[in-house]
Amino acid sequence: MKISRRKALSISGTTLAGLSLGVLKHFSDKIVYAAEQEDWPVNLVERPLRTGFPAPLPLNPDGSAPEHPESAAGPISEPLMWRSQGRQTPEIEYDYRRMEIRVDTRGLANLTGTLRYSDLEQLPIRSHTFLLQCGAPNPRGIVKWTGVRFSDFADMLGLIPEAHYCRFVASDQFYMDESLETLRHPQVMLVWLMNDEPIPPQHGAPLRLIIPFRYGNRSIKAITEMTFATPGPRMPPLPA
Repeated sequence: MKISRRKALSISGTTLAGLSLGVLKHFSDKIVYAAEQEDWPVNLVERPLRTGFPAPLPLNPDGSAPEHPESAAGPISEPLMWRSQGRQTPEIEYDYRRMEIRVDTRGLANLTGTLRYSDLEQLPIRSHTFLLQCGAPNPRGIVKWTGVRFSDFADMLGLIPEAHYCRFVASDQFYMDESLETLRHPQVMLVWLMNDEPIPPQHGAPLRLIIPFRYGNRSIKAITEMTFATPGPRMPPLPA
């Protein structure tokens, strides 16, 4: 990076130090990247599959999730799969009674704007107890979830049949797209209670999606945005 003498005199030493560190980091990153590429095979080669992944989900013959008795409900095991720095729970409003979630229906429904708890509590409240399992062979826990069916929420919005996808964005900027066909399954829920208590921040307060017949990462935590589209919208970059 070349800086003229006049320009250098107009920039503080601190700023110049920051620029120098930025340049060094840029070249350092390039060196690390190049080092990583040295051992990369130049042709397609066989590699062993990950042991025990993905683990089979214990589903009913029709593909739905088995319902468990409430007496089997308990905590969710660690680790917590946040995508934020240090795997820390992002700081947001955790109280579901004060939640404000952006809902963008892009002209595909009668309603759009900010979703609040007062909107959801008008819908039929339901409770179901499901196993939450990630792709590894360790179940995370059997949990009683309380909330509303996503299909009832979609009907409240007045979504037209041509709305094919919904993108969910979490507080840690993790996102996923899911088809409306899946979301309208009667077991899919938007929930704010876990084992009859408000969902703890580390487990997805204030509002969480539950898809019990999919792996746990599809039950996205701490929803901040929902965008409906046809087809799915372009994907923004994940945080570094």
